[in-house]
Amino acid sequence: MKAFVVITAVALIITASGSWGGVVFYSLPAMAWAVLGIFAIQGLAFIPAFLYQTERYYDLTGSMTYISAVAVILLCCGDIDLRRMLIASCIMIWAARLGSFLFSRINKDGGDSRFDKIKPSASLFLRTWMLQGLWITVTAGAALAALSGGRSAPLTIIDGVAITLWLSGFTIEIIADGQKRQFKQTQSSGSFITTGLWSLSRHPNYFGEIMLWAGIALLTLPALASWQYVTLISPVFVYLLLARISGIPLLEHKADRRWGNEQAYIAYKKHTPVLIPRLKRFG
Repeated sequence: MKAFVVITAVALIITASGSWGGVVFYSLPAMAWAVLGIFAIQGLAFIPAFLYQTERYYDLTGSMTYISAVAVILLCCGDIDLRRMLIASCIMIWAARLGSFLFSRINKDGGDSRFDKIKPSASLFLRTWMLQGLWITVTAGAALAALSGGRSAPLTIIDGVAITLWLSGFTIEIIADGQKRQFKQTQSSGSFITTGLWSLSRHPNYFGEIMLWAGIALLTLPALASWQYVTLISPVFVYLLLARISGIPLLEHKADRRWGNEQAYIAYKKHTPVLIPRLKRFG
């Protein structure tokens, strides 16, 4: 119950902050409609997922929810300037790519072991879906606030930097995911990847993810005001979650248990940064 209270409280803070001065649609801020839709989709998707005990559509649902939330905002606001078009395009392109990639991966793998102990419990499994709703709300919060804020701002050279950040991060993520997929197809399941971008960083895909969300946050900045700046926690949240809480720590622990006694892995871990790539390749 405490988890659901925390999820609700954080979602309300982001929604209230992002809705400041924003467009109102049928007596409710456009951003509030989007966040309600985000959690409604997770709740509806949970029902068949629990009944059939499957997590196969979890990541795909998350990606499609990003697209749906942006679409709801655009429909509510109507007026779409160049900045809004760029913000919406960045999120939709990223979500479509990542969703299709993760859906393809889970279909090939047959499942995700992280859900094995969670699925039988309705409350734990529902909490996982609600956490995904919170993840979407917080990470996309600045973008949703900017899209619904009703403020226009001309593009500047800073926006060029923002687009470069997003494009660089998006490209890194695609290349890193592709290299790891190809590695798994050609190497034994008992080996670990140390080539390509993975020779520069142990988690280059996460580095790309953090970079692209930083780009989106920078792109939204000129369209935000007052309490909406609270939503700029987005890239910080992405970094903390991936680098400090659930992403890298879990994968590092899993890798340590599997290869921690192998000299090749010890050398790779010693000479390869955990997140931020360095130009000198390992090996």
